[in-house]
Amino acid sequence: MPQTANQETSTRGEQLRRDGIVIRTWDLRKTYSMGDEEIHAVSGIDLEIRKGEYVAIMGPSGSGKSTLMNLIGCLDSSTSGEYFLNGYLVSEMTDTALARIRNREIGFVFQTFNLLARADALHNVELPLVYAGVPRRQRHERALAALRAVDLEARRDHKPNELSGGQRQRVAIARALVNHPSLLLADEPTGALDTATGNEIMALFARLHEAGNTIVLVTHEHDIAQHADRIIHIRDGKIEKDERIR
Repeated sequence: MPQTANQETSTRGEQLRRDGIVIRTWDLRKTYSMGDEEIHAVSGIDLEIRKGEYVAIMGPSGSGKSTLMNLIGCLDSSTSGEYFLNGYLVSEMTDTALARIRNREIGFVFQTFNLLARADALHNVELPLVYAGVPRRQRHERALAALRAVDLEARRDHKPNELSGGQRQRVAIARALVNHPSLLLADEPTGALDTATGNEIMALFARLHEAGNTIVLVTHEHDIAQHADRIIHIRDGKIEKDERIR
């Protein structure tokens, strides 16, 4: 008997997982309507990122890199095309299903940290586990382990205003790690930090990559992109160049 569309999608997803492909897009597009004008923010991107890769996505303002990041991070839905994340066809999912996949498969690190001001470091790290329905004791243990991984266990009881910028970003990275996601997605992670602290955070990302994490870093800074093993240059919503630098 011929496969149904759902069976075919499941088979393709399983094959991608077996091949170690975390991100696979085909002709991915995102178009916005501005009155009578259509803005083609992402214009037909074919992209493959394998498990364990460390990739930087670069591009000037207006290039489409932020829109691509939102699509990869399941924060927005494509207008057309296909996107498989760790074997799941997320381009066809409802908003509710996307939210579940986003919490389970992706760890986000943002430029502005996005920490809860009144919560201590431990509770901030636990948040994704709360949303996932993980029991309290297990949440506590996993959050402590994540803080330990970023050398911040000693600051577990400190609130964000009691931490330096670099320490806040370490808490944010621990939060991103706590669900053991398929993908760490970092958006300008050193943008709010001084140069020395930014270098410390990039050294931490290097360590996380060496531990086997798949990392996608979105940046407009050439020096930051150079920390990755592969740089994808975006211009006018398309991949202009895809280079492996080490």
